[in-house]
Amino acid sequence: MHAEHAGGHTRRGPLVVELAGTAALGVSGLGAKAANLARLAAAGFPVPSGLVVTPAAKERWEEARPRLLEAAAGLGAGRFAVRSSGTAEDLEGASFAGQYETMLGVPLAGLPEAVRRVFGSADASRVSAYREARGEALAGDRRPRMAVLVQAMVEADAAGVAFTANPLTGERGEVVITAVRGLGERLVSGAAVGDEWAVRDGEAVCRRADEAAISAGQAADIAVLARRVEEHFGSPQDIEWAISRDKLYLLQARPMTALPEPVEWKTPRPGYWMRNFRLGEWLSEAMTPLFADWLLGLIEEGYLRGMRSTVGTAVPFRYAAINGWYYTTLPEVSPRLLARALVESRGRMVPVMWNALIRVNNDPVGADRAVLGRLADQWHTEILPRYRRMVATAEERVGSATPAELVGIVDEVGTAAGEYLFSLAMVGGSAWKMEAALAKFVRRNLTDRVDFGHPVLLRGLPGMHTGTPPHAVQSVDWYRPTLGELGFAGEDLDGRTRQREITTEREAAEGACRTVLVDRPELLSQFDALLEVAQRYAVLRERQARDFTLAWPLLRRCALRLGGILAARGVVDAAEDVFFLTRAELDGRGDSSDAVADRRQRWQRQRRLPAPLDLGTPPKAIRSLMHGAAEAARSRPVPPDAVLVGEPASTGRATGAVRIVRGPEDFRSFRDGEVLVARLTAPAWTPLFGRAAAVVTDGGTLAAHASLVAREYGIPAVVGTSEATRRLRDGQVVIVDGSAGVVQMNR
Repeated sequence: MHAEHAGGHTRRGPLVVELAGTAALGVSGLGAKAANLARLAAAGFPVPSGLVVTPAAKERWEEARPRLLEAAAGLGAGRFAVRSSGTAEDLEGASFAGQYETMLGVPLAGLPEAVRRVFGSADASRVSAYREARGEALAGDRRPRMAVLVQAMVEADAAGVAFTANPLTGERGEVVITAVRGLGERLVSGAAVGDEWAVRDGEAVCRRADEAAISAGQAADIAVLARRVEEHFGSPQDIEWAISRDKLYLLQARPMTALPEPVEWKTPRPGYWMRNFRLGEWLSEAMTPLFADWLLGLIEEGYLRGMRSTVGTAVPFRYAAINGWYYTTLPEVSPRLLARALVESRGRMVPVMWNALIRVNNDPVGADRAVLGRLADQWHTEILPRYRRMVATAEERVGSATPAELVGIVDEVGTAAGEYLFSLAMVGGSAWKMEAALAKFVRRNLTDRVDFGHPVLLRGLPGMHTGTPPHAVQSVDWYRPTLGELGFAGEDLDGRTRQREITTEREAAEGACRTVLVDRPELLSQFDALLEVAQRYAVLRERQARDFTLAWPLLRRCALRLGGILAARGVVDAAEDVFFLTRAELDGRGDSSDAVADRRQRWQRQRRLPAPLDLGTPPKAIRSLMHGAAEAARSRPVPPDAVLVGEPASTGRATGAVRIVRGPEDFRSFRDGEVLVARLTAPAWTPLFGRAAAVVTDGGTLAAHASLVAREYGIPAVVGTSEATRRLRDGQVVIVDGSAGVVQMNR
């Protein structure tokens, strides 16, 4: 008996059909996956031979079972791959790959049980997910049905996936290939990261070589196959492939869903532009319109006011929204501008800038005595109290304020926040430079005589961790609620026991260093002075950063009150729509609902973009300063099998399962001992550090929130990896080596 063909089935429909030549049955009869493969097989693509157990077979199983066994025997295969082929899977606009069970290496005798298990995996939760994603309330008889695809097993030497457009950038001109040795299931399940190739115009470039699974020639062949599939279906495709004994097979093809429109990361003017610098370390995604158009400008204005108050002049930093993301560049200081600034500052600029930017790197103690100590006292006695009073006074006025008064409060308080940020940049920003100096001292004088790195000396410091305040933010973009609004404030998921352990470790490390240096009084004196100033500024930086966002609950109240007034007048649909207006549109002239919808949609697209950490070529001095600090902190060499390389933010080595945290909505699902992976962390993330095994971020520097808090909690951290949230997957077990600044797979 042969498998039934499309034209020779029973009145109630076929039960088992051969894959080749049955494309006419379509998605309803074969499921999307099998229907796609049937079309491709008919067109001559290298699809492994196979069968489809149709949806009707589930209800007529006793009749279908013998037909399955006889038809499978006719394929002449020793083992089989059994996969779902649902009518909801692999459709244009809604791919549900991996929703159902897959079984590989199934012997002929085990096929009936394997098929039944795959049928059984189509439970109600998957149907609900389908309905939700499709936005449809389907009647019971219209729920997605499932067929089962049975194919001759390809005993793969290498396997993987290929995308005919870059899934991260939307770039259509390159094919992105991921490959592993052996079966592709290791890649699909997240057990392996695999090699990565990019093929453009026939030229294959290896971007990552964890396994050396394929050659450049094979990558080029895979790209040709993927392009042929794309041409056949007429849209960008995501294919699965395998190579066995040098023969390339096509295992699956589906349309790429949610593919971003290609974008160009073009700077508004030449130079070196950074996403991680200054305010960028507080912005983990694209900015909303009202923040970019109003509050951002106030903060920048206040920053320059703080600079002018401190050094007698102001040299503006250029900043821009590039595809919605914040970027900034260093001031272009021409001789003419410098001369004007010197005259304007009446001699105040040189000593402040010399000590805060240059001297602090090699002589932190001298810089502290000359200038920085005074600036720290000014923050403590003047800037912070004034900021607190302003916020408290404004909070009393918000409830009864008119729209014009609300705007005035935002202008005043937003500018004050910028002044505070300048103090944080000058005082708290010195902490990582002092730490780099301490790292050099330890490496030069103590490395061979102690078994720990310098970060141990900056942990467990009194006053460093005082709980998470309600004004802690996910982002300084005021669209995002504060931790207090979300009900997380005060949670310290934490471990005071661990804090005591860390303090004990630090004190023991300090004692060990002094013991080593006891016979060298001059070095011991240098060590004590350097340690004292580095520890003091580490605490100062954390305290300053903690209170930078004191005003954010107030600023959000003002914005939402303005939004509520506009909603009551019919200008917008809801109060929160205000964040998608511009400053000028707050006057409420006309209906802005359509503009809000368009901007919200654009922002949603932009926030998913993989924004580069920098654009342009860094000047030699900047490259030396930033790269040098990271390398000074790297106490172990980068291993050849590193999956991700970043800055070594907190020493140690830990193994755990990845948990990607995009925001507070993911906090409750975070489990003890997981590896916290995020684009950036802000103070709102602090409650998770007491539970995390390690921290890995896309952005950040040695001075970022993740770096400082990870050190305080004594857990490894790697920051500035650029692509951790895109390369890692929930549940993958990885090794985070904070000493080398790398992430490795746990093999």
